[in-house]
Amino acid sequence: MSHIESIDTNAGKTKSLSANKSLTLAAQFWFLVAVTGQLIFIYYVTAFYGGAAMAGDFAGWNKVLPRGYIAGETIGNVMLGMHLLLAVFITLAGPLQLIPQIRARAPKFHRWNGRIYLLTVVLGSIGGAIIVWTRGAIGSTFSHVGMTVNAAVILLCAYMALRHALARQFPIHRRWALRLFLAAGGVWFFRVGLMFWIIVNQGPAGFDPNTFEGPFLNFLSFAQYLVPLALLEMYFYAKDRAGTTGKYLMTITLVVLTLAMGVGIFGATMFMWLPRI
Repeated sequence: MSHIESIDTNAGKTKSLSANKSLTLAAQFWFLVAVTGQLIFIYYVTAFYGGAAMAGDFAGWNKVLPRGYIAGETIGNVMLGMHLLLAVFITLAGPLQLIPQIRARAPKFHRWNGRIYLLTVVLGSIGGAIIVWTRGAIGSTFSHVGMTVNAAVILLCAYMALRHALARQFPIHRRWALRLFLAAGGVWFFRVGLMFWIIVNQGPAGFDPNTFEGPFLNFLSFAQYLVPLALLEMYFYAKDRAGTTGKYLMTITLVVLTLAMGVGIFGATMFMWLPRI
């Protein structure tokens, strides 16, 4: 190999390493922003719903959920309360499963947290689907179908993550765990996406804020999990197969969408969550 060829090869390797590092940093940036937003959401759910429950004011849930608490429907009310409690655990436990340092240094915790997490996402998704169809949830039937499909996707991802973990196919298991994390976050992505849309349009657009029906909400009921999952598949492709240019394009895409998500988190925090606490 000539001296010039050696320089070209080394330069190519340097660019490739730089592209891989940029993609990794962009993914870490996305994860950090997402987890921060989810922690704020947990604080809101705990403070608002938990606070009302501790005060014995279960009817206070109806300030957000029109049919959240229904006097005399003990089973339905308990089911909703358990669903909210599971949502808090799911949102806390999910990110812990994805942190490599925890997986490496505390494998026993990772296994038990994973088992409980799988159980809670299964119970939470089934319970959520039942609540949507039996508690008079606002929104169109189309939106309810979208949320039900989300539950089905969660169950699929949970099954595949467990199957590959038991088979000790850990690289595949981790990818299904990432898919499960995104699918299980559909409710959170819905709220963040909605507030981003409202901020960009400077008000409700494409839906009626009173009936909570309209084409945009129909779209968002599916996009809340399909868009994050599609983005994850694009990330996998860029990481495994794309060249330097493809990796940089994916890096830019991740950064832009993370900033957009940050706007949605800010909007949801300031206009939806904190004012109700």
